[in-house]
Amino acid sequence: MSDEPQHWAPRDPSGAAAAPGSHQGAPTGNTGKNHGKNQKNGANGGGGRNGGGGRNGRKPRTGWRRAVPTWRMTLGTVLGLAVLLGVAVFAAYRLVDIPAANAAATAQSNVYLYRDGSVIARDGDVNREKVKLSQVPPSVRQAVLAAEDRDFYSDDRAVDVKAMVRAGWNTVTGKGKQGGSTITQQYVKNYYLGQERTVLRKAKEAIIAVKLNREETKDQIFEGYLNTSYFGRNAYGIQAAAQAYYGKNVEDLTTAEGAYLASLLNAPSAYDVVAHPDNEPAAQRRWNYVLDGMVKEDWLDAAERATTKFPTPGEAKASTGLSGQRGYIVQAVEDYLNRHGILDEKTLATGGYRITTTLDKAKQDAFVKAVDTNVMSRTSAERKADRNVRVGGASIVPATGEVVALYGGIDYTKQYVSNATRRDYQVGSIFKPFVLTSAVVNDSTTQDGERITPNTVYDGANKRMVVGPQGPTDYAPANEDDVDHGDITVRTATDESVNAVYAQMAQDVGPGKVRDTAVALGIPTDTPDLTASPSIALGTANASVLDMTEAYATLADHGRHGRHVLVEKVTKDGAEIELPERTTDQAVSREAADTTTAVLRSVVEGGTGTAALAVGRPAVGKTGTAEEDRAAWFAGYTPDLATVVAVMGQNPDTGAQTPLYGALGLPRVNGGGAPAETWAAYTEAALRSSPAQEFDLETAPGSDEEDEPQLDENTDGSTDPSSSSEPTTGPSGTTPSSPAGDSTDTGGTNGTAGTTGGSGETGSTGGTGGESDSGGDGEG
Repeated sequence: MSDEPQHWAPRDPSGAAAAPGSHQGAPTGNTGKNHGKNQKNGANGGGGRNGGGGRNGRKPRTGWRRAVPTWRMTLGTVLGLAVLLGVAVFAAYRLVDIPAANAAATAQSNVYLYRDGSVIARDGDVNREKVKLSQVPPSVRQAVLAAEDRDFYSDDRAVDVKAMVRAGWNTVTGKGKQGGSTITQQYVKNYYLGQERTVLRKAKEAIIAVKLNREETKDQIFEGYLNTSYFGRNAYGIQAAAQAYYGKNVEDLTTAEGAYLASLLNAPSAYDVVAHPDNEPAAQRRWNYVLDGMVKEDWLDAAERATTKFPTPGEAKASTGLSGQRGYIVQAVEDYLNRHGILDEKTLATGGYRITTTLDKAKQDAFVKAVDTNVMSRTSAERKADRNVRVGGASIVPATGEVVALYGGIDYTKQYVSNATRRDYQVGSIFKPFVLTSAVVNDSTTQDGERITPNTVYDGANKRMVVGPQGPTDYAPANEDDVDHGDITVRTATDESVNAVYAQMAQDVGPGKVRDTAVALGIPTDTPDLTASPSIALGTANASVLDMTEAYATLADHGRHGRHVLVEKVTKDGAEIELPERTTDQAVSREAADTTTAVLRSVVEGGTGTAALAVGRPAVGKTGTAEEDRAAWFAGYTPDLATVVAVMGQNPDTGAQTPLYGALGLPRVNGGGAPAETWAAYTEAALRSSPAQEFDLETAPGSDEEDEPQLDENTDGSTDPSSSSEPTTGPSGTTPSSPAGDSTDTGGTNGTAGTTGGSGETGSTGGTGGESDSGGDGEG
């Protein structure tokens, strides 16, 4: 800095005159007057502008007042916050998109129904079944609006700010948590977000609701709301609620019932008057509130309101899942849908399908009762053999192919494999009628060139060697109990189920032709052990109960065949899935089918199936026993219903097939016993309300009973056809002796197998004869 002295004086910022002694001199004129005035003001306020330093003459803020913001500061802060809030809302609106629906909101169970609409089972974890808004009666929709949001259709706002503020205040002041939400907001919460109560969730809910309100119609939002709301009793959506509380579909709800379900939306558990009887007054108050709201909105006539009574719901039913017959039915339906190309397994697993079956609830219940009465009630925990008893059954209407009853076992949760659809048990002698049908279809003849009819005479000697065009085949099946029947007609051989006759007849017809006829009647081509050999006649094939029922239904329908039908209708979200049309064809001639029916009639009237007479109406049928008595069958039909029942033996621990010796307290179980009795009990109950029908038959020439030859009885009990009016004879040949003690067959598929020393009716594939069956009632 320079050391030279300064020649200037500092400026007085106040504009006052220089201090006394200065060389500037005193002010004069106006300047002096102003100076005096300033001095006076300074004396009053201590200096500074506006007196004492306060702006506009106000005293400075002191003490606690200094902590209180001025109105200018408050206004500025409010405006600033408003701007920030507006920016935040705008940013949130731009940034928050409508999300994908949460998994819980879209999850649905598949619902399986009887043909009358009653529920068989649900196979999902979430009890929900979506419906279209049009399926919900107007009065039910209006009840929900009266309960939850009466201005929903008239108000364009998606968010009710006043209600949200009021709800928040009530929550803060301890008046209870309240939603304060419109139907749109509730739908957003149910479908896109969750049930947690947080400020963030509420903010997102409001933003999404506004966006959704611009992108979807009111009807779309309301439909979604009705399908996602929780009504208690594990019922999600209005359809599930209708079933849970009133056991009916939503379309059938009354106004009173709809008002009650609408009441539940406010507090589902609290307003369930069955679960909480003490809350009935509160529930009725809420119900009245809903109805009164409907009257106020002119949705309900006051006179109708006055006569409306509180609709007490039914008892809550515990979830039974797939127990009892439910699981077997669901399994069979899923297989049916997949096999017919309607829905594959993955598609069905997405849920939401409503599947109406052809099953008749009354007939299904009758089948269960018949099995319980004639089989299961006869089992005892003290008999080891009774642990192995299994039962399968199926029933089909011949004219339509509709499966009206299906019995899979005692309980799906205990026995998972359905005995109605499994294909691992031999069908035994219930296959024999197909041989006769094939003989008539193909105009087959015996080895001697005689046309085969029910009156054709065959040699029914025990272990008689089957003879082919080239001579003996080395296949000699044993008859039931090793009985020699001598020369008998085909009709009598059917009554008594004689193995020797039917094995030879299969050879005469041609095993391949027999197989073709069985397939034409309805036996699947891929049936295990459906082998074209003489033993095919004895039921070596492992067809299911349902397969055999379909084939017998074809015979009952005069030879017309169409695949069985198990599903009548399939819908999802109200849209119907197209089902393949059932077609029928004349699988075998009417003469062939009716001739077989005529012969099977005598099985029931005087053969091994007389227990079926208990049905009390015209009926036909055939008994059968599998190899080593591992299964006993009865297959029969009336003109309007075909049914098959099988009792099977299976070790519950290992799954191995077991003989039924000693089961039900009997030496053995055969088709003419428990299976035929079950068949008669079921069929009588199933057709009790239907008039009895007679068979209208057109049989092949030479098939009438009056044409049957008269056979003379020999001294050994056999018969001699020499005096018959129709000199038809069976094939020639002698019965060779069999090795002593030989109890199994070892042969190929042409029937060139060894003989067996046991008795019975079925042979294993390739010519098994004479199983280890013993005892019994003479059934073949």
